[in-house]
Amino acid sequence: MNPVRVFIPAALALAILTAFPASAAAAVTDRKADVTGIQATGHYDRFIVRYRAGSNERTRADAVVQNITAALARAIPTTGRTVPVTARALRQMAVGGTVVKFSRALASSEASSVMRAIAADPAVLHVEPDLMMHATKVNRAAAVPDDEYFAVAQWDLTNATGGMNLPAVWDSFPGVDGTGVTVAVIDTGITEHDDLDTNLASAGYDFIVDSFVSGRVSDGRVAGGWDLGDWTNAEPWLSECTDIDHPPESSTWHGSNVAGVIAERTNNAIGTAGVAPGAKVLPIRALGHCGGYTSDIADAIVWAAGGQVDSVPDNTHRADVINMSLGGGGACVDDSVTRDAINLAIGLGTTVVVAAGNSSDDAANYTPASCPGVVTVGATGITGRRAFYSNYGSTVTLAAPGGGIYTNDAPNGTVANPDGFIWAAYNSGLTTPISIADGGVTYAGMAGTSQATPHVAATVALMLDAASRMSLPRPAPSDIKAMLAASTRPFPRTPDKFVGSGILDAQRAVATVTGVQLPEQITVLVPGALSTPVLRAAGGSAVFSIDVPAGARNLIIRSIGGTGDASLFVKAGAAPAADGSDATARSVHPGNTESVIVNAPVAGTWFVRLSAVKDMENVTVLATYVR
Repeated sequence: MNPVRVFIPAALALAILTAFPASAAAAVTDRKADVTGIQATGHYDRFIVRYRAGSNERTRADAVVQNITAALARAIPTTGRTVPVTARALRQMAVGGTVVKFSRALASSEASSVMRAIAADPAVLHVEPDLMMHATKVNRAAAVPDDEYFAVAQWDLTNATGGMNLPAVWDSFPGVDGTGVTVAVIDTGITEHDDLDTNLASAGYDFIVDSFVSGRVSDGRVAGGWDLGDWTNAEPWLSECTDIDHPPESSTWHGSNVAGVIAERTNNAIGTAGVAPGAKVLPIRALGHCGGYTSDIADAIVWAAGGQVDSVPDNTHRADVINMSLGGGGACVDDSVTRDAINLAIGLGTTVVVAAGNSSDDAANYTPASCPGVVTVGATGITGRRAFYSNYGSTVTLAAPGGGIYTNDAPNGTVANPDGFIWAAYNSGLTTPISIADGGVTYAGMAGTSQATPHVAATVALMLDAASRMSLPRPAPSDIKAMLAASTRPFPRTPDKFVGSGILDAQRAVATVTGVQLPEQITVLVPGALSTPVLRAAGGSAVFSIDVPAGARNLIIRSIGGTGDASLFVKAGAAPAADGSDATARSVHPGNTESVIVNAPVAGTWFVRLSAVKDMENVTVLATYVR
C-alpha cells in the first residue's frame, strides 16, 4: 500500500514578531509553517491554512484570499514578464482550516517561501501543504475464487511463526467475531462482492471534493462509500499522477481488499475468511485517482468518529475503530489538521489504527503513522521477519502480517512469492468496477503495511466484542493501544529494525481485554524423537513436556542442531521459570548445544524450557529415558 500524507500550515502573529529578535521570530514562523512534507522535486498548488479564533479569516473566505495574495506577492515577486500567482479559497474544514488552491503549482522552494510568508501573519495558526496521500500497498497477485483459500492461502491467520493466531480465538472465546462493532475503512471505497457485507456501503460517504481525483463529472462530495476506480494508466491521470514512485496502474480496489481482511464473510463455503466477520464495515472514500488529499482525509476522520463536517449529513453509524491503510511523507506536527482530526476521533472514543508505511524508513517521518494516540502497525512476513518494505522506529506500536514479496521474506529478489501475500476480496475490473452478475467477484493477494493494518483493526473489533459479551467496561482507545502492545507474541528472531513490541496475537489481545489468563503453550515430546525446530529471538523461549514412567533410571534431554545461543532448563511438575531460577537441572553453555541428565527421575510429567540467550534458529529438543 502506498502512503497518504496530511499536512497543515501554521501562521505567526505580528505581536510576537515585534516582541522578539528577527532570529526568534523566524523560528516561530518556521514552527507554524509545516514544510516537512515538501519534497525537493515536488510541485504544490493546494495548501491548508488555519487561523486563530476571533480573526476575520476564520470565517471570511475573502479575507483569507486577501492575506494569502499579499503573502504571495512577498514570497514570489513578479515582473512585467511573469504572471502573478493567484489564490482562491476552496472550502472550510471540520477541524478549522481553509483549503486554498493556487493558479499554478509551485516548485518546492517557492512553496516553502510562500508558506513561511503566510505563517508570518499574526492571525495564522498553522499552514501546511494539502498533500496527496496514497494507499500503502506494495504489490498484488490476482486469483480466482476458491472454497479452499482459507486452508491453502491464509497463513496470516494461522501460521504459528508469522500469523496472528486467530483460530485460538475461535477455540478460547467461542462466538467472539466483532459483532456490534463498526470499523470505518478510510480508503478507495468498496465494491459489490459475494464475500463482503456491503450493507453500510450506501451509508458511507465519498469525501473526495476534486472531480479530477474522484473521477466524477463535477466537484463535490456525495453520499455512499462505493469505489468508482482509481486507475492511473490512462489520460488525464497518466500525465498528472504517475512518476518513478507511482507507476501507472489499473484500479487497485484497495478498499475492498482491506475490508475483506477485516470482515470477509466466514464459513460460507467460498473465498477467504475475515478476522472479524461479525463486524460492520463503514466504507469512506477518500482515495481516488492519484491518491487523496490531506484535507479530505482529515474531514473523513472527523465524520467517521461521529463529529460534524459542514455540508455533510451526520454519520448515523459512528465508527468504533478507524482503519487507515494510507500515509505520506512528513511528520505529524502540532496544529496539523490530521493530528487534530485524530485527536477529535480519539476523544470521541474511536480507536485509530494506521499503517506505518512502506518506505523502509523511520515512521516518525510520516503521517498519520507518527500522530500521537494512533495504533501504528508495521509489517512482517510468514517467517516473522520485518517485511523489507515496512517502516520502523519508536512510533510503531506493533507488527502484524503484511505479506512477504519473496521466498522466506527475503529483502530482495526477482520473482514474487504468491504464497506469502495476504489474500482477500477483489474486483476483476481494470478501471471501473464490474458487477457480481458480470463476473466481477474475485480475490487477490496483496502485501504492505496496508494489509497489516486491517489485521489489527479487526482484532480491536474482537476485543470490543469480547468486552461487551462479558459486560466489562468499554476500554478507551489508549487502553486498547496499551493492551495490543502488551499482548503481542515475541518475534521469532530479533528484527533488524524496531517494528513494535512484537507480532499481533489475536488470542492474547482478547484475553488481555477480558482478563483471562492463558496457559503457556507446551509442546509434548515423543521419547527418542526430535521436536519441531525452534526459532526464537533473544529473551524468548519454548516449553516442552515429557511423561516419565515409574522406575526410569535416568532422563536425558538435549538441544541439537541449529544456530545461536540457547540454555536448557528442566523441572518436574511445572514449567521452569524463564530465567531457570527454579529449575531442577540446567545446562548453560556458550552456543546452542546443551545436555541435561537427571538420575532416578520421579515419575510424572517433566517440563523443559529452551531459552534463547541470543537469537536461535532451527534448534530441536530430544528427550529419552532408560528404564
